[in-house]
Amino acid sequence: MELVEVLKSATSLGASDIHLVIGKPPMMRLNGEIAPIPNFPIINAEQSKSLIYSLLYEEQRARFEQTLELDCSTAVEGVARFRINVFSQKNGVEAVLRVISSKIPTPEQLRLPPAVVKISDMPRGLVLVTGPTGSGKSTTLACLLDLINQKDAGHILTVEDPIEYTYESKKSIVRQREVGQNTKSFGAALRAALREDPDVILVGEMRDLETISLAVTAAETGHLCFGTLHTQDAPSTIDRVIDVFPPHQQSQIRVQLAGTLQAVVAQLLVPRKDGKGRVAAREIMMTTPAISNLIREGKTHMIYGAIDTGAQHGMISMDRALANLYKEGLVTAEEALLRAHNVDVLRRLAGLSVGTA
Repeated sequence: MELVEVLKSATSLGASDIHLVIGKPPMMRLNGEIAPIPNFPIINAEQSKSLIYSLLYEEQRARFEQTLELDCSTAVEGVARFRINVFSQKNGVEAVLRVISSKIPTPEQLRLPPAVVKISDMPRGLVLVTGPTGSGKSTTLACLLDLINQKDAGHILTVEDPIEYTYESKKSIVRQREVGQNTKSFGAALRAALREDPDVILVGEMRDLETISLAVTAAETGHLCFGTLHTQDAPSTIDRVIDVFPPHQQSQIRVQLAGTLQAVVAQLLVPRKDGKGRVAAREIMMTTPAISNLIREGKTHMIYGAIDTGAQHGMISMDRALANLYKEGLVTAEEALLRAHNVDVLRRLAGLSVGTA
């Protein structure tokens, strides 16, 4: 079995992830569900390790054998780019490969609303794209960065772990740094970034106090800074950023965040009604003066009210976004209700009767 054939087969079917599992044939996530990739045999421990190692450089193999964990990315010519996580479990070495399209999707392909597209015009500030793993955060950010790359003569700097989408410098200079390969840590890269004359900075993941603090500082000092968090909605995103800081610093970070946060886009992927893939439901919060005051005063629980009344600024709650997808015939009522923040609110917005599944 050649791994390139497994990858070709899975990507041609539209898989989002590929799993190499000992004791099973190669598996894939298709339309949100795990299934075998057709026409491949069960793999044993030796085959699994051999297939995985065929994708890795010698240095990556050595790093994996030292730490028993490895995050990296690779491009397979004629197939796609893949983000790879290699790990050891009780039966041997296994891996999960995330499929990354070689082409960055357009706003139209992603169904990005005008309010999200306009984020690419912002001169400075902090923009957070949030959601669970596999919700398309990287794809949305890649689309926005590519828009900036096409129209602005500036410097875009990304810090990622690992690099996912790759950019060709167009009107902008684009530099990409991978944690572990090109820099020791997000923190080290971000500290250096402020001396590298960037206009736009992408922080692949804001995972700790140092990274979040440096991202806020970068936004405060006149840069447009993009970041991701694994939070479900705008209020919890703001709380997550603030709660990372020690109690004595939280009032200060509220003031900084109120002044720098420009937008939060929280997204989920929902299976399409026609079975042809998934579609994104996006909650959009733009930081108006009213929302800025709520952040400063620690009243994040009131932000949903401001989102509901902020349609003229392009704002929309997750429940309204799900209701809109249902009304457009793109998702079923059941799938929309499964992901609702407030089931009663979603029923009302979608015009669903109480007995609807």
